[in-house]
Amino acid sequence: MASSIYRCTECQTDLNLSTAHLFPPDFYFEAGNKGTLSFSWVDSSKFRFEEEDKIRPFFETVNYWGIQRKRTKIKCSSCGRLVGYVYDDGPPLTTSTGQFNMGPSQVIPRAPRYRFKTKALQITS
Repeated sequence: MASSIYRCTECQTDLNLSTAHLFPPDFYFEAGNKGTLSFSWVDSSKFRFEEEDKIRPFFETVNYWGIQRKRTKIKCSSCGRLVGYVYDDGPPLTTSTGQFNMGPSQVIPRAPRYRFKTKALQITS
């Protein structure tokens, strides 16, 4: 399969995103995310990251809601356009069953997930 090239729609800069790091569309956190693509790794030299604190409900796992979510804005380093967010809700970094064997929770460190808005990306194959 040919690899796609992902560019910023604003300034046409190649964002160096790789389909090899793309999460599958049926992955657990992609269920409600229409119009977005999530990557497990990005070339940080292509982006500026800005911290953001939001208090609002979100799905932490399929059966569990969380309230406070820290997320980081991802902006194109060339033009400054907001292209997505970094979330800390990727796959758990441990195989632990969690506190009281009730499954993974906020206390278990999770891999970062780089979620991009498809309308902020120009995708060419």
